[in-house]
Amino acid sequence: MTLLLMSSLLSMKMQTCKARVLVLMLSVIFWAASYSCAAWASAQPNNPYPEDEDKQVILYESFSERPKHMDPAVAYSSNEYAFIAQIYEPPFQYHYLKRPYQVVPLTATRMPEVIYLNQKGDKLEQGANDNDIAFTDYMIEIQHGIRYQPHPALATNTQGDYEYHQLSTAQIKAATSLNDFNITGSRELTAEDYVYQIKRLAHPKIQSPIAEIMKNYIVGFDNFSRQVKDKPKTAIRNLPIAGVTALSRYQYRIRIKGKYPQFIYWLAMPFFSPMPWEADVFYDQAGLADKNITLDWFPIGTGPYLMAENNPNRRMILLKNPLFHLETYPTEGEPEDKQKGLLTDAGKQLPFIDKVVFMLEKETIPYWTKFLQGYYDASGIASDSFDQAIQFTGSGGVALTPTLLEKGIQLQTSVTTSSFYMGFNMLDATVGGATEQARKLRQAIAIAVDYEEFISIFMNGRGVAAQGVLPPGIYGFAESKEGINPYIYDWLDGKAQRKKIDAARQLMAEAGYAGGIDPKTKEALILYFDTTATSVDDRPRMNWYRKQFEKLGIKLVIRATDYNRFQEKMRTGNAQLFVWGWNADYPDPENFFFLLYGANSKVQYGGENAANYHNPEFDRLFEQMRNMDNSEQRYRIIQQLQEIARHDAPWIFGFHPKNFALFHSWYKNLKPNLMANNQLKYTRIDTAARAEKRQQWNEPVFWPLVLGGVVFVLMLIPAVNAYRRRVKETKR
Repeated sequence: MTLLLMSSLLSMKMQTCKARVLVLMLSVIFWAASYSCAAWASAQPNNPYPEDEDKQVILYESFSERPKHMDPAVAYSSNEYAFIAQIYEPPFQYHYLKRPYQVVPLTATRMPEVIYLNQKGDKLEQGANDNDIAFTDYMIEIQHGIRYQPHPALATNTQGDYEYHQLSTAQIKAATSLNDFNITGSRELTAEDYVYQIKRLAHPKIQSPIAEIMKNYIVGFDNFSRQVKDKPKTAIRNLPIAGVTALSRYQYRIRIKGKYPQFIYWLAMPFFSPMPWEADVFYDQAGLADKNITLDWFPIGTGPYLMAENNPNRRMILLKNPLFHLETYPTEGEPEDKQKGLLTDAGKQLPFIDKVVFMLEKETIPYWTKFLQGYYDASGIASDSFDQAIQFTGSGGVALTPTLLEKGIQLQTSVTTSSFYMGFNMLDATVGGATEQARKLRQAIAIAVDYEEFISIFMNGRGVAAQGVLPPGIYGFAESKEGINPYIYDWLDGKAQRKKIDAARQLMAEAGYAGGIDPKTKEALILYFDTTATSVDDRPRMNWYRKQFEKLGIKLVIRATDYNRFQEKMRTGNAQLFVWGWNADYPDPENFFFLLYGANSKVQYGGENAANYHNPEFDRLFEQMRNMDNSEQRYRIIQQLQEIARHDAPWIFGFHPKNFALFHSWYKNLKPNLMANNQLKYTRIDTAARAEKRQQWNEPVFWPLVLGGVVFVLMLIPAVNAYRRRVKETKR
């Protein structure tokens, strides 16, 4: 095209400088455009990844903050579990598809054999009276042939000695990363590795967040902790712990106090993953920690992925573990799973993805743009992009906007197993106590604080107003009319509707605060809300809370403070009202009702009962319910506990957040699982579809370049003419 154009122009034999310049400039523009089109015909110039990755089985995700811990004995946050749950393997896991959530074997050969013992250590029959059960043994057998990922800590020489367990000063000085130790090794997973990890949980120097809890359950845990408090981590390997024993190479026993059925859920958490003793020997060598060569940076596990790169300032990369044992995609699930395509990969070997790239993204707008371009496979929805993604239907539901639907993007929503609430300090002289006056005051406030409005204003509708202690998805949660809080809501037209504010004002009058007036002062009742919300961005929410209390004539005073001071107020009982939340550790009602159990009072016992609520009947029913197996009787007791909590109102039941997540059409095997953290191994990516969509969505547009070039030439011609005139005038 360029040559034909040049020939045509030249054949006109234009002799003026103006014509020659025009020909030259247009030729350059068309040549550059032709070259660019040819060079970019099969590429995406805005692709942030290397071209050779386009057809690889890679999942692209993001992170905004480096996970602090990769040691499973210490890690306890969601951004940490996003990585370590793909690397470490506890003996059990949650079934990916079945609901209600069900624990199944992972590295174990089967579910544990549970043996009940009396005080003398004699075996009891199944179904024995709970009062007769002094101990419970969990007998766990693991699979043969599972191996650790390749790692320098396990590298040995031809004599069988470990290559890197006695590093010289020069070796340590030369090392900058784990990759500098280029010899790796592996070995088989054994039962002793699980025992060793439990010993690590007990070691005070490791500071496991569940150590205090486990002292109440695992026999000998507390004594072992005291025994090793002054010993290095590497010394615990050969020290016995009474309640945890390796019975053989592939079997171990955990003995706990009494009966505690929820212990099986703990055994599905990364805390109880195996740890080879070699890891502590390797990483504890002096000088390595100074270079971030630690277990918190470079984990070692048996899971489907290994940490290949940990660069918190740019990216983190997981690679498929080349030694991963045989595990297959589930062959059964819920009845509708097959129709949804969730069983297409049934029986196929896991994992499906070879590499996972997590890119650092601190700003939401660039992250959102890259997702729309297809360079991230999944995305959350930030507030500033919510309207671009979500539209509300006439029935109050949500749907994707037409733009996202055209791209084939999938929306996945799920109500989290979390509860956020406003708590009353039940030790307070005004809002606390078991008197009828205080109870009606709390109920009135609970009606006035409109959490449906809060969800709409501050959460883009991403939440569900709470009706009781339990969130959806937890055994005992009741649907429809049976599940509403009758003290705050009425059941009208097939749904729960918050009572009118007049009902709250009537309760205020019955409580002795008619019109919100405190009879002691003859002025507006003053209540104090303690919070850590100190930033400018928090002001709208604080003003919203004030307005809710103003409906009843109450003056709400916000006492904002730093987190440490707030914690101190909670521990000493000096807070009056506060906002608190809880995320389920495991899918059992005990994990929520214990937040109101009297023996867990924060002030008296340092527990998680932040409201310091105490009701003898509630405590009695809780103690009866907590160790029961799920049954009709347990369900009925749970409903009684809900009724007592609703009636006494130690909390204003706030809301359960709702997760909104977006996935491209090439992202397969999508099903919300709020308990499982090891979901990456089930994910499959259609790489051909992704490549096609990326090409379609990111085609370069050249006409502005050509048009800009032509405009530039036209603007240049007057300057050329002026220059020629000046040359002629100079010659004269």
